[in-house]
Amino acid sequence: MPTSDGAGWPGLTRPEHSQWYIERFRAMAAAGKDLAGEARLVDAMVDRGARILDAGCGPGRVGAELHARGHRVVGVDVDPLLIDAALQDHPGPRWLVADLATLDLEALGEGEPFDAAVLAGNVMPFLVRGTESAALRRVAAGVSPDGFVVVGYQAARLPLPVFDTAVAEAGLRVEHRFATWQLGAWHEDADFAVSVLRHA
Repeated sequence: MPTSDGAGWPGLTRPEHSQWYIERFRAMAAAGKDLAGEARLVDAMVDRGARILDAGCGPGRVGAELHARGHRVVGVDVDPLLIDAALQDHPGPRWLVADLATLDLEALGEGEPFDAAVLAGNVMPFLVRGTESAALRRVAAGVSPDGFVVVGYQAARLPLPVFDTAVAEAGLRVEHRFATWQLGAWHEDADFAVSVLRHA
């Protein structure tokens, strides 16, 4: 996958990129690759039957796994091609087209608070640069006061100081940070960052 340049998800201007992304994960699933690491972490942090927002859901692999584990999942993504793939491959959750930076869950018929939200698969670096705090604020607005937002991405794609500033501007705080979705201990040289965020 190409490195994000802050211009937003490339599939919006190059649909062939989205199709490549869809087929890539279909092929990995068919080959038996473990694609459930993010969902396992979120599943361990919530009660059974939790209401979970898969923000930047792509073709639905994380939300589908959470749904299979008994949770009520709503997935949103800016790319209609990815949402079409989620609808085709993963019936069960509710899949919606929406831009996280302008996300209005109530207008989409999702006014009930979520217990948690997850942004996996490098969602943050593929936001249009400068919209990180707006996206986190919109996502967090849909999460209950005692809920959480968990974000994981490759640290080289978006500097952590930029991310942490966006977290604070969104009215959130970093409760935990790990180097992997398997809770590897955080260290400053880690090439991946998984952050558990709570309302400040």
